[in-house]
Amino acid sequence: MATHSDHGPRRELKSRNTGWARLLARWLIASSLSPNAISVLSIVFATGSMTCYLYVPEQTTPIATALLWFGAAAGIQFRLLCNLMDGMVAVEGGKASATGPIYNEVPDRVADVFILVAAGYSTRMEPGVLKLYESLPLGWTCAILAMGTAYIRLLQGTLTGQQSFIGPMAKQHRMAVLTLGTLIALGESLTGREPVAIWWALLIILIGSAWTFLRRMNLIVIGLRQKG
Repeated sequence: MATHSDHGPRRELKSRNTGWARLLARWLIASSLSPNAISVLSIVFATGSMTCYLYVPEQTTPIATALLWFGAAAGIQFRLLCNLMDGMVAVEGGKASATGPIYNEVPDRVADVFILVAAGYSTRMEPGVLKLYESLPLGWTCAILAMGTAYIRLLQGTLTGQQSFIGPMAKQHRMAVLTLGTLIALGESLTGREPVAIWWALLIILIGSAWTFLRRMNLIVIGLRQKG
């Protein structure tokens, strides 16, 4: 169940109650950064992650490839850190603005597309070939489903007045799976193996996102029937 604020609906995150998160939030609250600026900064980190993914296939040495895998994973985590901090600065710091709900949603959609599409291209597996693992543009499909799950959540809010962030493949789950796949790919590259972990990570995201889409759609149906 989501909580609500002037910055928009909030996911229930245990990390908000950790000491390091509160300390960083207090530092950001004391700074001149606005919650909206932090939200936009998440796109910058997503762009960095995207760039690393796109350049992975061009590398010729295991070390260079591993560094880009690491950069891609780090970009994802810093993007998530921005997603955590913008809400904490807005709510706990009393810096929420009228345009907060826009910045709470739009940068997330851009970041999802940048990261997931680029991760698909990092696999060296081009769509259209008749092999199973090359027959589906996984990155693009995952990006579309990520947008779809967010759309259904917002549609639920419009139609029923409530928004649910249930998974199994909500944003934080997608990024966790992709980060793990990226780090495994890093290890694969260092050992001279063809990195296939990203493909498996994207496949898990695809299946989980489709399930999440259907679960959230079902919540809308239940909510509308209860209202009717």
